[in-house]
Amino acid sequence: HMKGTGGMPVPAERPPRGYYGVGIEGGKYSVNMGSLWRIAQSFHADFVITIGARYPMKRVRTDTSDALKHVPMFEFPTVEAFLAARSPRCRLVAIELLPTATPLSAYTHPERAIYLLGAEDRGVSDELLAQCDEQVVVEGGRFCCNVAVTAAIVLWHRIQQQGVIYG
Repeated sequence: HMKGTGGMPVPAERPPRGYYGVGIEGGKYSVNMGSLWRIAQSFHADFVITIGARYPMKRVRTDTSDALKHVPMFEFPTVEAFLAARSPRCRLVAIELLPTATPLSAYTHPERAIYLLGAEDRGVSDELLAQCDEQVVVEGGRFCCNVAVTAAIVLWHRIQQQGVIYG
């Protein structure tokens, strides 16, 4: 049974299964992390992560939704520290411009996932790519998008695929 909320249909009593988070490796600017954090909250991610951030995490100016009160952020200084802390039951999904990556339009999202993006100037490191279970590309663009924009596309796709639309 569907009911209308804010003009958008919302499935009644059908929460999504599993959990997911999203993160940036080697983030260069706090504004990218702030935007990602806000998008994570908007698309109901359970957490955000940083790996080897290259900026001081004082105040994230682009987080106007106060996401830090609702979505926890876990900071890891290295890929090794992140891998030691992650659950082996959660799939690591690199979002990267790779010729061998699965196009997002053909991708089936796992029940439990951490979506990992690299900084715009570096991408996901070879060290982290080697540990990822899957690699996905947002196809169709002429060049790479901003990290937060790319994450928004991937998280929106996940929610659509689950059949859960938040109003």
